[in-house]
Amino acid sequence: MPEVIFPGPAGRLEGRYHSQPGKDAPIAIILHPHPQFGGTMNNRVVHRIHYTFHEMGFNVLRFNFRGVGRSQGEYDQGVGELSDAAAALDYLQSMNQNAKHCWVAGFSFGAWIGMQLLMRRPEITGFVSVSPPANMYDFSFLAPCPNSGLIINGAADRVAPPEDTHALVEKLHDQKGITITHEELENADHFFKNDYLDGMIAKVDAYVRRRLTENTR
Repeated sequence: MPEVIFPGPAGRLEGRYHSQPGKDAPIAIILHPHPQFGGTMNNRVVHRIHYTFHEMGFNVLRFNFRGVGRSQGEYDQGVGELSDAAAALDYLQSMNQNAKHCWVAGFSFGAWIGMQLLMRRPEITGFVSVSPPANMYDFSFLAPCPNSGLIINGAADRVAPPEDTHALVEKLHDQKGITITHEELENADHFFKNDYLDGMIAKVDAYVRRRLTENTR
């Protein structure tokens, strides 16, 4: 049952959900890019991240923010979209009450929303932030960042310049008790076009698998 409709703060939300046969599989929610610039849950980066988590044994949900696809409502400057993400996580948790680990992954605008969700939901144990737009949005709410995670970007990103991502990573590195892993793909742009998507996905896969192994020791 990959296609799902679930209640959100502004009406129904449309998603894709892929489950595992086990009862205690970890869960992950995947957040898409900016709704006003063509971002949807079927974005190629979001789609690949979704299936990468599923192949690692996660129950995974990606969904359209309000006003995108069949999701009801209108774009709400990130405020409503954060509420949508919280509702999606509630829905995912309701179906997986025995999950021991909970992850959030977001791409671009979705990375910004994902990091805010991380701050509000202590049950989230790890995050993946792909091409975070640190030049466009304020990430100062990460004070302190509550959990370890991966930040990954392209060195040729003209949408969210690498220097802004570096500054964000350095700020988070100054905080004790967490480990921010930073990966940067040489020559890759904001969208990891051409062959760079495979390289980015490989780094995400390796990072999450390592964290899962550490958590089961």
